[in-house]
Amino acid sequence: MWTDNQRVEPGGERPDGARRRATIHDVARLAGVSRQTVSRAVNDKGEIDPGTKERVLEAARLLDYRPSRFARGLVQKGAVTAGLVIPDLRNPFFPEVAAGVLEAAEQRGWQVVVWDSRIDEARERQALDVLSHQADAVVGYFKDSDDVLTRHLGGVPLVLLERGPQQTRFAAVGIDAFAGVEQGIAHLVEAGHRRIGMLDGERGPGARKQAFLEQVRRHGLPVDESWIVLCPEHSVAGGEAGMERLLEARPEITAVFGFNDLIAVGAMRTARRRGRGVPDDLAVLGFDGLSLGELVDPALTTLHIDKRQLGRLAVEQVARLCAAEEPLRGADAWVTPELVVRGSA
Repeated sequence: MWTDNQRVEPGGERPDGARRRATIHDVARLAGVSRQTVSRAVNDKGEIDPGTKERVLEAARLLDYRPSRFARGLVQKGAVTAGLVIPDLRNPFFPEVAAGVLEAAEQRGWQVVVWDSRIDEARERQALDVLSHQADAVVGYFKDSDDVLTRHLGGVPLVLLERGPQQTRFAAVGIDAFAGVEQGIAHLVEAGHRRIGMLDGERGPGARKQAFLEQVRRHGLPVDESWIVLCPEHSVAGGEAGMERLLEARPEITAVFGFNDLIAVGAMRTARRRGRGVPDDLAVLGFDGLSLGELVDPALTTLHIDKRQLGRLAVEQVARLCAAEEPLRGADAWVTPELVVRGSA
């Protein structure tokens, strides 16, 4: 056993400031035994002196050592487990992303544990606390900074979804909102629209809002942040309420860009309720490419994201991290939306 002044911090610090996951060699060094002895002790296998076993387990506890479940999975097919943290399974966008993760994981013989954080940052951190002990790696949507995430990870590999690779030191798979919005605004401008509003879904300088402002300014349109209304609820009802506020503030608009397809559908409903025809009086552009957009009348013009590709890329990132390879970077770690023109714009 060790006294208080012999205690050590779990793992160590990497050059980027993230906490390094303790290895079997760290435990062996602290306990003064061989790596094989550590393996027998933590896996409760083979003959080992009870006192030695107790000393090894105490070293493992002090170092917060977690045996590599991934390494065991390389030998025992199906033992690899990935944790997937989704913000809202009621939003049809996220089950499609999850389907991409599940399909790609199944092809590798992996298991996936899904956690719905319910758009709650405390639940996101709770998910990391739990999954870091149950999974070999975690994939998901998180709002916290890298430093906060590191404190809850315990060294388990993490892949962030919809966060640009240049925005984090973790592996990531991003959506190129700027490339997508460029296509969408160009389409509206070519159709003759000069007064375009936006129903946003993120507080602060989100990528879709920044891309919208950049593109309308590029086309010389008389648009600023007063033409943008925040919809805290990413739902049809949220879009309806947001559109009411936008029409009150800017009744002159002839087109609107919705943060996602659900918000865009809500905008269409409010427009019709207020006597504005879609697309004759008001063009509506969505973002996400949900199948729901094909079912409304008129069908929704949208910036379609290959959600299953997003999930597949996340699994590829996990595989690279667990194999101690460099994660995908640059264009390989981005999904670019594609404009799908239908009846609403």
